[in-house]
Amino acid sequence: MQLVLLALLFGAAAGIGVFALIGSAIRAGRRARAAAAATVPDGVTQVLSAMDDAALVVDTSLTIAAIAPGAAVFGMAVGEVLADEELRAIVRRAQRASAPERTQVSLRRPGVSAETHVAMVRAAMLSPRYCLLILHDITEQLRVEQMRRDFVANTSHELKTPVGAVTLLAEAIDAAADEPEQVRSFTARLTFEAERLTRLTSRILELSRVQAAHELEAAVVVSVDEVVAAALEQHAVEAEAKRVELVRGGQRGTSVVGDAQTLTEAISNLIANAIAYSPKGSRVGVGVRAVDGVVEIAVTDQGIGIAEAEQQRIFERFYRADQARSRRTGGTGLGLAIVKHAVQRHDGEVRVWSQPGRGSTFTVRIPEGDPQSPRPNRKDAQ
Repeated sequence: MQLVLLALLFGAAAGIGVFALIGSAIRAGRRARAAAAATVPDGVTQVLSAMDDAALVVDTSLTIAAIAPGAAVFGMAVGEVLADEELRAIVRRAQRASAPERTQVSLRRPGVSAETHVAMVRAAMLSPRYCLLILHDITEQLRVEQMRRDFVANTSHELKTPVGAVTLLAEAIDAAADEPEQVRSFTARLTFEAERLTRLTSRILELSRVQAAHELEAAVVVSVDEVVAAALEQHAVEAEAKRVELVRGGQRGTSVVGDAQTLTEAISNLIANAIAYSPKGSRVGVGVRAVDGVVEIAVTDQGIGIAEAEQQRIFERFYRADQARSRRTGGTGLGLAIVKHAVQRHDGEVRVWSQPGRGSTFTVRIPEGDPQSPRPNRKDAQ
C-alpha cells in the first residue's frame, strides 16, 4: 500500500514538474519575442502597423522580430523562425548583396483549404542585423489578367467565323452577279451572318459592361414586376413565332435595389435561352417569390435540359452545352455569363436545376429591397 502511495506521489510530482517546464518555456518564448521586438530599429514597428501589405522584419537567424497585421494570414508570428524556404533564400541573397532583392514567390495560407497565393516579395536590409520583407499579394491581379487574355482569345476566335462567312458570301455574290436566284440565296445568308455578328458584338459589349468593377451608378429601388414584364415583352413575338407560351406567375409587389436595365437584361437572357431550347407548343414560365429577405425570380422551360456534368460550366464565357443548336440559332455563348455577372453585381446568385429531357429552371436570387432605405452605391465585388 505504501509503495502505491509513493508511486502516486512521485507521478503527481513529475506531472507538476512537466507543467512547470512547459510554463517556463512559454514564458521564455514570450520574453524572447518581447526582446526581439524591443531591439527592432526605432519607428519600424509603427510603420509596419500602418501597412496594408504583409510585411515582416527578420534577424540574421531568420527569426521574425516584427510583423505587419497582414502577415498573420500566412501564419507568421513574432519570435518564430521564417519557415518558407523561398523567403529564407531571398533574405540570404539580400544579406550577401547588401542591396534590395525582388522576386515572385508562391505562399500557402494555413488552414483546411491550404490556399496558394502569389506574392511579389521585396527584401531590403535595415541594418547589418535586420532585413525587411514586403509581400505584395498579386494573386487577384494575375487572375484578372488571365481572365482578360482568355476573353480576348475567345472573342477573336468567335469573331472569325461570322467575319469569314461575310467575306466569302460577298465574294460569292460578286461571282454570281448574273444569277438572280443565287444572289438572293447568298444575300439571305449574308444577312443572317451580319445579324449574328451584330448580336455577338452587342453581347461582348454587354458582358464587358456588367463585368466592369464600377459602382452600380443607377442603384435605386427596382420593381421586380416591371423587370419581369419588360423582359417578357422583349420576347413576346419570338415566343409566338415558335408557338411557345409565356406564363407569369408567383408573388407580386416585390422589389430589389439595383439597376433596372441590368436586371432586365439578365432575366431577358434567361427567357431567350428558355425559348431557344424549348419545343413548339411548350411553356416557359417566370415565377417570383420573396423568401427570408431574398427575392427569387425563376425561369422554367420544358426544353432539352442540361446534363449534370455540364451544369458547372454553362456560366463560362462562350461555353455552349449544345454546340450544333447554338450555331443554328445564332447563339453567342455569352448569355449566361452576362446573367451571372449582372446578378453578382446585385449581391445575388444564380442557381440551376436541370435534367435532360425534362427541362431547366434558372433561379436568380437577389436581396430584397427596402423602399424606405435603399442601399448606397457600392463597389463591385468581382
